[in-house]
Amino acid sequence: MTKTLSASVAAALGAVVVMLGCAVPTGESAGGDRVTASDQTDADRRARTRLELASAYYGRGQYETALDEVKQALIAKPDLWEGWNLRGLIYASLGDDRLAEESFKRAMQLNSRDGDTMHNYAWFLCQRQRYPESIALFQKAVNQPQYASMSRSLMTLGICQARAGSLAEAERSLARAYELDPSNPVTGVNLSEVLYQRGEYERARFYIRRVNTMTDVANAQTLWLAARIENKLGNARGARDLGQQLRNRFPNSPEAMAYDRGQFDG
Repeated sequence: MTKTLSASVAAALGAVVVMLGCAVPTGESAGGDRVTASDQTDADRRARTRLELASAYYGRGQYETALDEVKQALIAKPDLWEGWNLRGLIYASLGDDRLAEESFKRAMQLNSRDGDTMHNYAWFLCQRQRYPESIALFQKAVNQPQYASMSRSLMTLGICQARAGSLAEAERSLARAYELDPSNPVTGVNLSEVLYQRGEYERARFYIRRVNTMTDVANAQTLWLAARIENKLGNARGARDLGQQLRNRFPNSPEAMAYDRGQFDG
């Protein structure tokens, strides 16, 4: 039977969402040339200012205000593909899937080579369990020449493949992401979880140990995953030590309660 990800990875996904926001406008046109001051009209400048405000409001979770600003940006410059991309993120956050998807598709029509739009739309599709479409779009994003966020998209591709039950493919994507950015704890914990699900316990231990040495990153989910791995490896003392850390630091967490009940495989 195909295995799917456990609750620990689902919890880790909360950290991923922060990374999926609209990229800061680069000042590059869809045709690939750099936009300089002499190229910009008054409408361009108004649109860019509104877009920057919309991005800031979106980052603070003020979605209605962000939407109002992005509307103003698109009134000033209807072909501003970054604005349509951000509009898609905002509507997705507001739960309006129809307008979110319409926005992402419009952004891709205006700039068919933008990896950030592909990434955001692919994650939108993954969250709605439209896995084949999502995976194909993530793969298209990572294959864009000189795409600056390849490690991020490979990581999220791996998470989506794991959600779809394609653990071998997920491992490959996450391993490539880890090679590009070994400091990303979200990649590390998801790769460890996939390896755990595949029965690769020694390798899973390596990655989760690196995550748990980051004291500002380790949490109930990462400690519980490490304890489950030690249990599978027959290291009762290691599992107990991690369980004690879990009790001491996160006593009211579901993971601490699962440890107290001995539900290592739950």
